[in-house]
Amino acid sequence: QVQLVESGGGLVQAGRSLRLSCAASGSIFSINAMGWYRQAPGKQRELVAGITSGGSTNYADSVKGRFTISRDNAKNAVYLQMNSLKPEDTAVYYCNALIRTWRSDPRDYWGQGTQVTVSS
Repeated sequence: QVQLVESGGGLVQAGRSLRLSCAASGSIFSINAMGWYRQAPGKQRELVAGITSGGSTNYADSVKGRFTISRDNAKNAVYLQMNSLKPEDTAVYYCNALIRTWRSDPRDYWGQGTQVTVSS
């Protein structure tokens, strides 16, 4: 069994920063890509940022220059540093990882989500 546990969400004023963390645990053989998605009320879930096992990153246009994704492979963890937050960044943020366990082929796993609210 694999679990992704997120932390670091909260309520902040526009222009401030937050750092989200996500740690994977369980019968993990390897982790390929990891990423952060978000879903605002009434909108579809969208990719915010992704990072490969080798460290290559990609970002949604709306967060480029403000958000930074990183990972610690030794800890099976991924982070999202969010600076210069805007009210439109308000959403539930979900951690995602493509994980191969000792018993199965790689598949997507999701965290439970953490609320980020940015006030104007």
